[in-house]
Amino acid sequence: MRAATSTDFGHVLRARRATLNLTQEDLAGVIGVNRRVLIELERGKGTVRLEIALEAARALGLDVELLPRS
Repeated sequence: MRAATSTDFGHVLRARRATLNLTQEDLAGVIGVNRRVLIELERGKGTVRLEIALEAARALGLDVELLPRS
Protein backbone atom coordinates (compact mmCIF):
# COMPACT_ATOMS: atom_id res chain seq x y z
CA MET A 1 0.00 0.00 0.00
CA ARG A 2 1.17 3.49 -0.76
CA ALA A 3 0.57 6.49 1.43
CA ALA A 4 1.09 9.85 -0.24
CA THR A 5 -0.50 11.91 2.55
CA SER A 6 -0.82 11.75 6.31
CA THR A 7 -4.47 10.82 5.78
CA ASP A 8 -3.45 7.89 3.57
CA PHE A 9 -0.91 6.81 6.19
CA GLY A 10 -3.57 6.90 8.89
CA HIS A 11 -5.99 4.86 6.78
CA VAL A 12 -3.34 2.21 6.17
CA LEU A 13 -2.62 1.98 9.90
CA ARG A 14 -6.33 1.75 10.76
CA ALA A 15 -6.92 -0.99 8.18
CA ARG A 16 -3.94 -3.02 9.38
CA ARG A 17 -5.00 -2.62 13.03
CA ALA A 18 -8.49 -3.85 12.13
CA THR A 19 -7.03 -6.82 10.22
CA LEU A 20 -5.10 -7.77 13.34
CA ASN A 21 -8.24 -7.38 15.49
CA LEU A 22 -6.61 -4.78 17.72
CA THR A 23 -8.48 -1.92 19.33
CA GLN A 24 -7.12 1.60 19.38
CA GLU A 25 -6.63 1.13 23.12
CA ASP A 26 -4.59 -2.05 22.49
CA LEU A 27 -2.26 -0.38 20.00
CA ALA A 28 -1.92 2.78 22.05
CA GLY A 29 -0.82 0.67 25.02
CA VAL A 30 1.73 -1.23 22.94
CA ILE A 31 3.39 1.94 21.65
CA GLY A 32 3.03 3.83 24.93
CA VAL A 33 0.76 6.69 23.92
CA ASN A 34 -2.67 7.92 24.88
CA ARG A 35 -5.55 6.61 22.75
CA ARG A 36 -6.27 10.21 21.68
CA VAL A 37 -2.87 10.36 19.92
CA LEU A 38 -3.67 7.19 18.02
CA ILE A 39 -7.06 8.59 16.99
CA GLU A 40 -5.34 11.68 15.61
CA LEU A 41 -2.76 9.56 13.78
CA GLU A 42 -5.43 7.39 12.15
CA ARG A 43 -7.35 10.50 11.10
CA GLY A 44 -4.25 11.82 9.37
CA LYS A 45 -3.53 14.75 11.66
CA GLY A 46 -0.14 16.02 10.54
CA THR A 47 0.99 17.15 13.97
CA VAL A 48 1.52 13.65 15.37
CA ARG A 49 5.26 13.11 15.86
CA LEU A 50 6.95 11.08 13.16
CA GLU A 51 8.53 8.84 15.81
CA ILE A 52 5.06 7.83 17.03
CA ALA A 53 3.82 7.17 13.50
CA LEU A 54 6.81 4.96 12.75
CA GLU A 55 6.45 3.10 16.06
CA ALA A 56 2.77 2.42 15.30
CA ALA A 57 3.70 1.05 11.87
CA ARG A 58 6.37 -1.20 13.38
CA ALA A 59 3.98 -2.46 16.06
CA LEU A 60 1.53 -3.41 13.30
CA GLY A 61 4.21 -5.29 11.37
CA LEU A 62 4.52 -2.66 8.66
CA ASP A 63 7.73 -1.35 7.12
CA VAL A 64 8.00 2.24 6.00
CA GLU A 65 10.22 2.74 2.96
CA LEU A 66 11.35 5.88 1.22
CA LEU A 67 11.83 5.23 -2.46
CA PRO A 68 12.77 7.57 -5.29
CA ARG A 69 9.93 8.34 -7.66
CA SER A 70 10.35 6.87 -11.09
